[in-house]
Amino acid sequence: MTDIRNQNPEVTSDFLASHGGPFYELQHRLRLLHEHALKTGQRALIFITLAWFIPLLLGLPQSLSLDTSSGLTYLADLGVWSKFFIAVGAFVLSEQQIEKQLRKKLRQVISAPIIAPTSFTAAAHAVNQALQQRNSKVAEIICLVIAILAAMVAIRHQYTVETSSWAVVASPAGNTITFAGWWTLIVSVPLFWFLALRGVWRHFVWSILLRKIAQMELRLVSTHPDGKGGIGFLADYPNAYMTFVFGISCAVAAAVAKNVLQETPPISHLTMLMGGWLVIVLALFAYPLSAFSKPLAELKKATMTRLTAQATQFQRLTERKLMGSNVVADSASEAEEVQDVTDPGKQYDATRKLSTLLLNRSALLPVSAAALFPFAIVAATRVPFKEVMSLVKKLLLL
Repeated sequence: MTDIRNQNPEVTSDFLASHGGPFYELQHRLRLLHEHALKTGQRALIFITLAWFIPLLLGLPQSLSLDTSSGLTYLADLGVWSKFFIAVGAFVLSEQQIEKQLRKKLRQVISAPIIAPTSFTAAAHAVNQALQQRNSKVAEIICLVIAILAAMVAIRHQYTVETSSWAVVASPAGNTITFAGWWTLIVSVPLFWFLALRGVWRHFVWSILLRKIAQMELRLVSTHPDGKGGIGFLADYPNAYMTFVFGISCAVAAAVAKNVLQETPPISHLTMLMGGWLVIVLALFAYPLSAFSKPLAELKKATMTRLTAQATQFQRLTERKLMGSNVVADSASEAEEVQDVTDPGKQYDATRKLSTLLLNRSALLPVSAAALFPFAIVAATRVPFKEVMSLVKKLLLL
């Protein structure tokens, strides 16, 4: 059997999700990474130093204090830890995991093979377009502009706060931003938002690629043992983003704790917050996977139609052999024409169970847990731990 990849090598172009683009090239020139090694651990340490550790140094010795009687201190600020330490580190560390898993999924699409020969050219074109979008200077400039705007909003907010903290000294004559505060506003905040937005954009590029593949002629089979026509392996790709989602969830959970959960909230309130966030996260991954529902539904409908017709022929043939004739609409010509029909019962049952949805709870359990875990930690500071864990289990089992 000829290997499809050997016939069409252009289709198998590696989709390296964490390569390419101006920011990647800048890091490459600074020798923070190279083409064959992203050095995520080393870079995560560097970015955490820039975003979290330098403000700590600039605020010494006050930044080491945990006494919040005279204002929120640096080490006691949950937002600082969540955004500039955990999230920034998670965004960088997730790059290797995301790139490896998406590359594996795309290769599996080709090697299965899922794409029909008539769609090889279209598949190659789609991959090349995705690589161009991944490298887009405009996209990264937009991410940077939004990050700078977020920093400007944060600066304006610091001049309006009424209480002093490690970042600002509040007074009737006017607020004064500290050295540590200025560093976070100029460096840490933009870095956090840029890395987050850049990661979301690159997932969007991957999503568009999957949706284009879903529109091609696919070699699907209704009786495939995965119960999803042979593309069930795509259902768990969101778990590649587990670390990335954990980073974002930490930042969101810290913001919720600061602005929403000031007092002990009712369990219904927590359910809405955690359930709402889980829906948002899963919707991010449902967007590309939902595109495969149409070809799967069409496959199921067409196969069921043909199997139903064959089942009718088989059962009427069996009836004639057993009883000598058909009870209803007996026909001599039918008896002469249809002499041997294979029983389609097993195929019929398998097709009837074919799922047209790739998004499912069991496949997304790891990324769902990553989305809820930070919220569970925050909630446990205000609600009994058992109640929080019970709520998390219910949400994960939905």
